[in-house]
Amino acid sequence: MAAHLPLMVWLSPSFPVGAFAYSHGLEWAFESGDLHDAATLRDWLDALVAHGSLRNDLILFACTARAVGTSDDAALVEIAELALALANSAERRLETVTQGNAFVAAVRAAWPCAAIDRLKSVWNGDVAYPVAVAVASAGHGVPLLASLDAYGLAFVANLVSASVRLGIVGQTDGQKITAALVPAVQAAAAVAEPATLDDLGGCALRSDIASLRHETQYSRLFRS
Repeated sequence: MAAHLPLMVWLSPSFPVGAFAYSHGLEWAFESGDLHDAATLRDWLDALVAHGSLRNDLILFACTARAVGTSDDAALVEIAELALALANSAERRLETVTQGNAFVAAVRAAWPCAAIDRLKSVWNGDVAYPVAVAVASAGHGVPLLASLDAYGLAFVANLVSASVRLGIVGQTDGQKITAALVPAVQAAAAVAEPATLDDLGGCALRSDIASLRHETQYSRLFRS
């Protein structure tokens, strides 16, 4: 269990990546009426886990961790570039690179490892969030499946927190949704663990549209 402990720090709300500032398009979905109660929020998040952005993030995470483990710099560069290209709106890109770059900076300062230094030596661009966390996890020897589980659950928990602040659900319903989605997160992590870049793809189109629409939303609490 000691190997898992860094995940509790890196993926906690106190780690300085600014996750609280992003709603992943939920703010527009709420304003438009797509999200209005616990049932609609759970369905929305479940789609992201199984068919949407989190599914792709977990695959990118797994591929990154394997590239680090085999010291495959060419693969690592390819994944880092592809992760940015898959951000299908300006705000999705802002969300992933702001958190990814902040994560790399914080880990290099407080949790240094050779893998993070290697990433910076072979890739001088922005770093997507799943790539950043995967490099640190692999560099510190954290088991891949545990890392995928933790990353997925942190993603869900952060969006539930955003939903509580938006007023879609209360705190108790928010916790019920998070708990209910644990099996879906575990299933997505298990699928992602052996996946390759050829397995990338998604069909959570309404979430993608929400992200695009949020860019021009008149009044906003969140950056995405």
